[in-house]
Amino acid sequence: MPKLKRWYLHLFDRTQADLNWDNPAVRREVAEVVRWWKRRGVAGFRFDVVNLISKPEHWISDDSGDGRRFYTDGPHVHDYIAELVDRAGIGEDLTVGEMSSTSLEECVRYSNPQSHELAMTFNFHHLKVDYADGDKWAVCAPDIPRLRELLSTWQQGMAAGGGCQALFWNNHDQPRALTRFDTTGGAYRDQIARMLAVVTFTMRGVPFIYQGDELGLPDPCYGSLSDYRDVESLNYARILRERGMSDDDILAVIQARSRDNGRVPVPWDDTATCGFSEATPWLAIPPSFRQLNAAAARRDPTSLWHLYRDLIRWRKRHRVLTEGDVRFLPVRDADVIAYERTHGTHRVVVVTSWCARQATGIDAAEVDDLSEITAWATAPLAAVTETVDLAPYQVRVFATASLHP
Repeated sequence: MPKLKRWYLHLFDRTQADLNWDNPAVRREVAEVVRWWKRRGVAGFRFDVVNLISKPEHWISDDSGDGRRFYTDGPHVHDYIAELVDRAGIGEDLTVGEMSSTSLEECVRYSNPQSHELAMTFNFHHLKVDYADGDKWAVCAPDIPRLRELLSTWQQGMAAGGGCQALFWNNHDQPRALTRFDTTGGAYRDQIARMLAVVTFTMRGVPFIYQGDELGLPDPCYGSLSDYRDVESLNYARILRERGMSDDDILAVIQARSRDNGRVPVPWDDTATCGFSEATPWLAIPPSFRQLNAAAARRDPTSLWHLYRDLIRWRKRHRVLTEGDVRFLPVRDADVIAYERTHGTHRVVVVTSWCARQATGIDAAEVDDLSEITAWATAPLAAVTETVDLAPYQVRVFATASLHP
């Protein structure tokens, strides 16, 4: 701050100064802010990048990175979160922490009930499988074997440690999963959207629906950098230009990575501004969104919107989905992910294809005692003989007969 001749820390935008959580007065005031909202009837709290609140006692230069290893999951973070939850009286409320660059072990501790911290955590490892060499701004095709490894490790690891994982594919900081996992330019949009929905509601944890998931919204893919508003995107476009990248290549990167992808107004109907507002919205609504509107989806009994309703009802009815164990299954194809949920005598097996070709999924022996749920089929169902085979981006669900919707 030039006027005061003082420096201050902001890990993100310069208008977002980091609070000094080592100051007891700051922690008391944050707890009072939470209590203020709780008194007004708020029953759930999401804490943004909450694992970054505890900073090191001494600051040193990071000569081999961007410094995050010094302030991620800091020395007092668990104490501060537990204190906040206790002081604010939200230990019985829904609490979820967004965790930046964290680890499985830390997320188990944050969300294990014995820690008296949070009910569940968001982690983002599974949404970095299309980062070339770990660089967000270097676009590559999704690494599905890596995705399978991450889902398996986190699902089974959180279960073993007694932690709870928030299940999601999209949020306000991410491009749409429907676009990022599609290698065909939209040819299988509906199949991918349905597969992502089924996976969200059949894995272990708590499903989160982000606005537009239930409509199958893709990225807007704006045709000009001037259409984007996200400060991170615009800053990185400048950095890429300084590195010598062409304008066309910069636009392609921003189209794939911008946080604006998840911030386009929701299309409620097919009017000019899709029922969002009579005013011009801050982000342009792509023409394709007019066909993907909520009113049309609600009228169509076969729509993705109705599938989400079916999945919500189904999950609420069966403890195998809300409380069951999870085990990932051996697969025959690198682009297949399969897992089972078990609870007592009940079993559910989910087999998914993440590619635009026919794929061999798992051995038929894995589903011998189960029958297939055909109502959610996204393609003709191949007979199960020696293996469970899959059409492009198909999801197949097998379950104990009593679990069928």
